[in-house]
Amino acid sequence: MRLNFIIILLCIIQPAFAQKVIKVGAKHFNEGYILSEMMALLLEDDGFVVERKFNLGGTSVCFEALKNGEIDMYPEYSGTISAEILKENTTLTLHEIRQLLASKYHLEISEPLGFNNTYALLVKPEIAQQYQLKNISDLRKYPNLKGGFSYEFLKRQDGWAKLAAFYHLKQNPVGLEHGLAYKAIKNNQIDFTDAYSTDGEIIQEKLMLLTDDLRFFPSYHAVAFYAPQTEKAVKQSVEKLCGIINETEMQALNAQVLFEKKSFKEIARHFLIKKNLLKHAHNKSNNTWQEIVEHSFVHLQLTFFSLLLAILVAIPLGIFLYRFQSLLKPTLYLIGIMQTIPSIALLALMIPFLGIGLVPAIVALIIYAILPILRNTIVGLYSVDPQLKKVATAIGLNDYKRLVLIELPLAIPMIITGIRTAAVINVGTATLAAFIGAGGLGEFIVTGLALNNTNLILQGAIPSAILAIFLELCFELIERLLVSEHLRQKIIR
Repeated sequence: MRLNFIIILLCIIQPAFAQKVIKVGAKHFNEGYILSEMMALLLEDDGFVVERKFNLGGTSVCFEALKNGEIDMYPEYSGTISAEILKENTTLTLHEIRQLLASKYHLEISEPLGFNNTYALLVKPEIAQQYQLKNISDLRKYPNLKGGFSYEFLKRQDGWAKLAAFYHLKQNPVGLEHGLAYKAIKNNQIDFTDAYSTDGEIIQEKLMLLTDDLRFFPSYHAVAFYAPQTEKAVKQSVEKLCGIINETEMQALNAQVLFEKKSFKEIARHFLIKKNLLKHAHNKSNNTWQEIVEHSFVHLQLTFFSLLLAILVAIPLGIFLYRFQSLLKPTLYLIGIMQTIPSIALLALMIPFLGIGLVPAIVALIIYAILPILRNTIVGLYSVDPQLKKVATAIGLNDYKRLVLIELPLAIPMIITGIRTAAVINVGTATLAAFIGAGGLGEFIVTGLALNNTNLILQGAIPSAILAIFLELCFELIERLLVSEHLRQKIIR
């Protein structure tokens, strides 16, 4: 009896002593991954339990996650905080940034990590020589030069729109993934692009940075950005990084990821050991196959739960609309409109309400899965032969019994087809959940895009395709079990 009491008491008090998990975020680009990995390794070296929330879509996604306590920290830049988060039109000092963050959001930043990763425009040396380009203002003379910029730079407060107005530039650039822009400029598909001054490709590809001769861009000092609940001991652990990384070192670290094909963790660990910042230098090697299996399991969870919940919503709704036909068209129009919202936009819109992770990802996937299941449920019920309905009524079946015994069984093949379609859609759409920290196979694809690494992209794309085929086979088996042979043949014809 006493032993049972002790066990129960331990179960009650254990959560109070459980170590808090520190969630470290990272924006979707190489440098963000490396810096976040350094923070995570320093925390783990000091005994903290760390959860990595990498591949977050961009500044707005990371900031909302930080503000809402979904992550505890991530690396950010002073110029970005000033222009994008605080929406200031003038360049702020670090002291002013700290004051405004504290008063508006109760957030904090560390001292600078040591380097200034400012925005820049770059061109190939041949283009610079051909058009005599040295400064950004020189672009005024050549409005026909093709520009290609990262999507974030095109929309930022300190991005292309204000830069073009400031320098009176007339070019009309296209949007590109940041990592792919370097490939495009190398292949002469574009003439100039935006860059971070510490990008590893600059030296490797021998590209030329145009001088910001009118000083449009502010300083972008790298800092650690903390959530309100972050403890002092956690900050002290991370702030070992302050002042130890210069621009040349950061550029070299970025180049190692791109051209030596090293992992972010390997590069971060080696740098910290070199700077004598790690007490424990052991390195756990990553098993690629184990990672693929783990990510596939998360991907399957996302797909399964969202599909199950969509079925529980769409089929009863389809039956209801079949019975109350006046609501049919308005409901289908509304759900159809929701279906047209781009996946990444829908995920981003949910962050202020649902945060990041599995919940907003599953909600978004439910929205995309509802329409095909709902439409097929309604079409299946309407496709039942009217003569059969009359016969059912004539033999005394009421509406409920007619629905359960006649209409739904005959509509099942069409309903299952809708569920199969929704399942395949969800397997593909779930890859975008990586942008809000939900994990899954999309993490490989997103990271591979940032690195322009085809092998990494395939690590996510191939299992995702296999998963879609697996689900197709599962539904084929379900159809064989639930649908009589003559109805299956009718569907095939």
